[in-house]
Amino acid sequence: MLLAPAGPGPKHEQLARALRRAIRDGVLTGAVPPSRRLAADLGCSRWVVTQAYAQLVAEGYLAGHTGSATRVRPMGGAVAAKEPARAAPPRYDLAPGLPDLRNFPRRPWAEAVREVLATTPHTDFGLPEPGGHPRLRRILGDYLRRVRGAAPGTVLVCGGVTDGVTSVCRALVERGHTRLAVEDPGWTRLRRAAEGAGMTVEPVPVDDEGIDAGRIPAGVRAVLVTPAHQFPTGSVLSPRRRAELLGWARDVDGLILEDDYDAEFRYDRRPVGTVQGTDPGRVALFGSVSKTLSPALGLGWVLLPPQWTVRAHPPPVVDQLALAGFVESGGYDRHLRAARLRYRARRDKLVAALGPARLSGVA
Repeated sequence: MLLAPAGPGPKHEQLARALRRAIRDGVLTGAVPPSRRLAADLGCSRWVVTQAYAQLVAEGYLAGHTGSATRVRPMGGAVAAKEPARAAPPRYDLAPGLPDLRNFPRRPWAEAVREVLATTPHTDFGLPEPGGHPRLRRILGDYLRRVRGAAPGTVLVCGGVTDGVTSVCRALVERGHTRLAVEDPGWTRLRRAAEGAGMTVEPVPVDDEGIDAGRIPAGVRAVLVTPAHQFPTGSVLSPRRRAELLGWARDVDGLILEDDYDAEFRYDRRPVGTVQGTDPGRVALFGSVSKTLSPALGLGWVLLPPQWTVRAHPPPVVDQLALAGFVESGGYDRHLRAARLRYRARRDKLVAALGPARLSGVA
């Protein structure tokens, strides 16, 4: 055990610090060495040791009694930090942004991972390709066209929507963009991602029809929107506003960053298609499995305009290929269908319970 006095101050204070640290770290327990022996071991006077022991007795780290050995108090005595009590889990967790993690498809996902490990060529287990594994990129492109009405484009695999927005914003900065219009209110995390990439955020108010392109400040040539399900208002970008937004992008030669947030779960209206599907040359479409499977997977994508090249750090290859197999086998579709039924039933019960309050705008 290293207890040599060190640091600033008198030697007895230095030794007290070393002893205090050893007690806190759990290195020193039980009886401490007799003062005479420790002084001999350290090459210092016995007075240095007795003063250090006396200080720690006063602080509650040690307990000393005449005629018996000085000992470390359990848990460091009165000054030991107590572990804060954990709050009881809420009876009903209504926090946004997370799926019901109890329903994560453990068995199908484990089967997808086992299939990857059993059948993937060893050459695929090297460093991930910059844009993502070609198989997952192809499968995601097909899936987005089939389910979300997206147009063909360049699929970039990333660590989630925040990671994708960060990567695209960095590319925008490299192209000379300095400002990004965002919905107000909107996701704070994505605003911070844009700012972290070097862009200045310009809030634009949102109403029942979504964002109003006419209120985007002059000189701004990029905008971040959530047309399918605006957070936190729940509004959907109206057809008129969609046309105006695309017209704005063409007029200023700009780019629309479309976060396809929560598009999989709408119960108050029919699902709407992507803005990207109307003009793929002006829109980058972002998505992930964070709200459908789990944010712990760190799997997302960006469907970029064909002429765009963006650098990103792709997720681990095994996870990418597991998602590819899960989607291609139909497991992802089955999981989403079951999740929609569960969430719809819970949503309907909540709306019924809130009925007497006569709330409006419940999505």
